[in-house]
Amino acid sequence: MPDAQPVTLRDVQDAAARIGGVAHRTPVLRSRTLDELVGAQVFVKCENLQRVGAFKFRGAYNAVSRLSAEQLAKGVAAYSSGNHAQAVALAARELGTTAVILMPEDTPRSKMEATAGYGAEVVTYDRYTGDRVAIGEALAADRGLALVPPYEHPHVIAGQGTAALELIEEVGDLDALVVPVGGGGLIAGSATAAKGLLPGIRVIGVEPEAGDDTKRSLEAGHRVSVPVPRTIADGQAADIPGELTFSINQQLLDGIALVDDDLIRDAMRFAFERMKTVVEPSGATGLAALLAHRTGLDPAARRIGVILSGGNISAQRFAELLGE
Repeated sequence: MPDAQPVTLRDVQDAAARIGGVAHRTPVLRSRTLDELVGAQVFVKCENLQRVGAFKFRGAYNAVSRLSAEQLAKGVAAYSSGNHAQAVALAARELGTTAVILMPEDTPRSKMEATAGYGAEVVTYDRYTGDRVAIGEALAADRGLALVPPYEHPHVIAGQGTAALELIEEVGDLDALVVPVGGGGLIAGSATAAKGLLPGIRVIGVEPEAGDDTKRSLEAGHRVSVPVPRTIADGQAADIPGELTFSINQQLLDGIALVDDDLIRDAMRFAFERMKTVVEPSGATGLAALLAHRTGLDPAARRIGVILSGGNISAQRFAELLGE
């Protein structure tokens, strides 16, 4: 990776050293049935089993831990639909500081309660009428807090990339890596790590059909905004890619696959029934694309990694989504 990159393989490796012993080194699952359905060996990185139930803790802890003592004394702020909120709240608690989190008022109750449970103050807004970036920045400025964005920060991106770094360290060479895409931080970090270690690997992002802002942006050659998506994949309800994440993904991604809500449900059911693991809708989109053969990968891709990015879903919501 050229040194001019905003995030490099070295940054991801440094983040791995920083979060070591704090973040979980999550397991990699295999399924013979999955291999047969996909037609390849599939290695499933279970970030649904990460602390706070999602990959977000990696980037949040890496970023918050690098703040100065003066900044930590004042506290941190973040805006998030749920998983980054919990991650920043827990990272703040681990590092002895406080957190104020801006969350959409329609955030699943389980995520909002978990965020407050980690000790954060929760402030809500209407995601369909309010600009969370503007509101979050104003909130942080008004209270003198250090703002930790969900993906538009090199330390956050580097931290997220440690999931792919661990996967490749554990299983070796991969022909392809399939990763859910929301704001683009997970896949930007993952692609940086994966292509830094395996230059020939293909990295495919997956978005819900209702929120295909990254796909449209890559096709247009610049960032494109879409209406705020209405999808069960609430963690991927971004309306425009991040400026920093898009600059990385535009260079490193090999394609974007789209899946609808029914395919996401099918993947959640498969993960539960066949792999005995619970995945939230946003966390299941990569698996959904593989099961539905929507990745566009060459059949010659024999070893494929996929990241299950999160598992934060209540039993009631899980049952509602998968109820017959």
